[in-house]
Amino acid sequence: MDAGRSAGSAVRLSSPKTEPMDLCKPSNNNIPVMAHEILISAERLARFYGSRRAIEQVSFNVHRGEILGFLGPNGAGKSTTMQIISGVLAPSAGAVTVAGLDMRAEARRAKRHIGFLPEQPPLYPDLSVDEYLRLAARLRNIAGDKIAAAVRLSKRRCGLEQAGRRLIQNLSRGYKQRVGIAQAIIHSPAVIILDEPTAGLDPIQIREIRALMRELGEDHSVILSTHILSEVQALCDRVLIIHQGHIALDRPLAALQGDHKRPARIELGLGRPPAHETLAAIAGVKRVRATERGTFMLDIAPQDKVIDKLAQMAVEKDWGLYKLAPGDSSLESIFMRLTQGEPAAEASADG
Repeated sequence: MDAGRSAGSAVRLSSPKTEPMDLCKPSNNNIPVMAHEILISAERLARFYGSRRAIEQVSFNVHRGEILGFLGPNGAGKSTTMQIISGVLAPSAGAVTVAGLDMRAEARRAKRHIGFLPEQPPLYPDLSVDEYLRLAARLRNIAGDKIAAAVRLSKRRCGLEQAGRRLIQNLSRGYKQRVGIAQAIIHSPAVIILDEPTAGLDPIQIREIRALMRELGEDHSVILSTHILSEVQALCDRVLIIHQGHIALDRPLAALQGDHKRPARIELGLGRPPAHETLAAIAGVKRVRATERGTFMLDIAPQDKVIDKLAQMAVEKDWGLYKLAPGDSSLESIFMRLTQGEPAAEASADG
């Protein structure tokens, strides 16, 4: 499918024949603004292609003002989930509500509250930025006397105020991404879904797009689908990892970062180590694994005083303790463990 048709189809999905709204302010979708307001609710979603399962039992909520990092390896069901919550694909089972509207029963009204930027921005290269955004506004059913204001606001928020007359085909990749985001927010949706928004950008462009996403996260719910784990750590409030069609992890980013203070995995270095079985038999030690560095990686129960026990035993038994440190509980490490078959309870370091 070419870029032109993609733009048309992406926008027409949510352009109902209803009365126009004033879409020049972030909170004008007739939704009361309140703390912790749930703008997306996915309940027990499943999608099957014949006998092949794409996703099953997928449930999560996204609140206003929250940026959710949506991660998963290729083929995990990430794209299927995003298509379902954006109304592009119907689930085989389960339900999605957007701003309190059921996606199945009130699809057109629900889609009015969604802005979507796919990995390949749906742009018309032969149009200028202003022409394209006016087209997007009309397809979003913005009233004619409101279009100019909506275009100005969208351009201002995306840093495109000086680019209105430029042809899209002559823009840099970073500016094309800005135009793609501008069309996604032209109608000030409650929910913004961004698929790999910084792919292929240089470091300066990445910084600018990230700053824009932080601003959007103040007024909207933002779902960020990306393979760049550092981007999730830099931007997101919460991390959701999907693997083999199921939710493997759903936790606030601050909780993951806090695991360094209360580690569920430690690295133990011993000059005269005991038998593997001796370490595994210590109360509170759930698993022992030897590393290539000659140390041991221990999964422990954080609520027990396992670290104190290990230190005391190492001294009493003259094991030659030279290292006792938190194991790697970075997002990258957790992602790799979860997607390589390790139990979620251990890999997520819940304690």
